[in-house]
Amino acid sequence: MTRSTPTPHRQRPCLLQVLGITPYQVAWERQRSLVEQRIQDPSLDDILLLLEHPPVYTLGTGADVKFLKFDPVTAPWEVHRIERGGEVTYHCPGQLVGYPILNLRYYQPDLHWYLRQLEEVIIQVLKNYQLPGKRREGFTGVWVDGYKVAAIGIKVKRWITMHGFSLNVCPDLTGFQAIIPCGIPDKPVGSLAQFIPHLQLEEIRQKIAEEFAQVFQVKLIENN
Repeated sequence: MTRSTPTPHRQRPCLLQVLGITPYQVAWERQRSLVEQRIQDPSLDDILLLLEHPPVYTLGTGADVKFLKFDPVTAPWEVHRIERGGEVTYHCPGQLVGYPILNLRYYQPDLHWYLRQLEEVIIQVLKNYQLPGKRREGFTGVWVDGYKVAAIGIKVKRWITMHGFSLNVCPDLTGFQAIIPCGIPDKPVGSLAQFIPHLQLEEIRQKIAEEFAQVFQVKLIENN
């Protein structure tokens, strides 16, 4: 995929909100509220939320509990079944999560296009570090040297997006051992810190914002 250079008159404003470590339920409710506001008033600006979560497992709408290695009813961990697509995944500090709230009518009302654009944001970030981010046929996400470093799961309501992507920057990956991540047993999860020791999440957060603006041709406006 070739990244085009945005032209000023095409740039759509997009508010950037950096939330830090945020409980999953809080971020989930915030997304739903933002989506409903934009369904009621499609002229509202788009928003990109960048944050981290405390340890939490989430399952997509149709996710199979067989990919959990524990009983979700009696689990000692926080578990949520949510309205995104995809199977089970894990969030924790050191993993950068991005929730774009975009009205795809202003871009392309095409879910496959949107998923590929989210992957492209990650791939372009990795290029800054000479890391070869790859897609895999039949899957959604980004891999480096066979390790899945970024997961993507979305929900779109009346062409307004929610949920989004997670990029493993420097997390403790042991939480993934309690699940079969994304329902893929033979493709290990990894982090950027495996390839770039001492990498800081703040640095990657800045790169994500920059590349998101380029790939989606928006003008990010900090709104914290």
